[in-house]
Amino acid sequence: MPRHSKKPRRLVVDGRAYLWTLRHSHRVLDSGLSADCRESLTLYPQPVGTGGPLRIVFAEGPGRYVPGGFPMGSGDVGYVRGGSLNLHEPGAVRALLDAASARGWQPGEQRAVELDGCVDGRVIPHEP
Repeated sequence: MPRHSKKPRRLVVDGRAYLWTLRHSHRVLDSGLSADCRESLTLYPQPVGTGGPLRIVFAEGPGRYVPGGFPMGSGDVGYVRGGSLNLHEPGAVRALLDAASARGWQPGEQRAVELDGCVDGRVIPHEP
């Protein structure tokens, strides 16, 4: 039986557990077309109460792509001329968690933190 797309998934990194979800959002124009697409990856440190959520947001913008479906796959984000990630892949989520930690995020912080998923013209984690 396939996994329900809205159910949080579990990731364990260095003995610490996280639940993570991926959500797509956008604004609907009067014409019926969508605009301002965003993919939001949210990691919740476990057990509950041991840290605030980390939200990594990939927003549509110049040179960036955040498709809303066909012909691109769900969860694909990146740059038109550069790196890309499939946010449904646990390895991509792990790499983003590592990149956020390298940027100073601490899993024990009690407040919610939101980061831009694209930094310095690259999708984090950046390529060497």
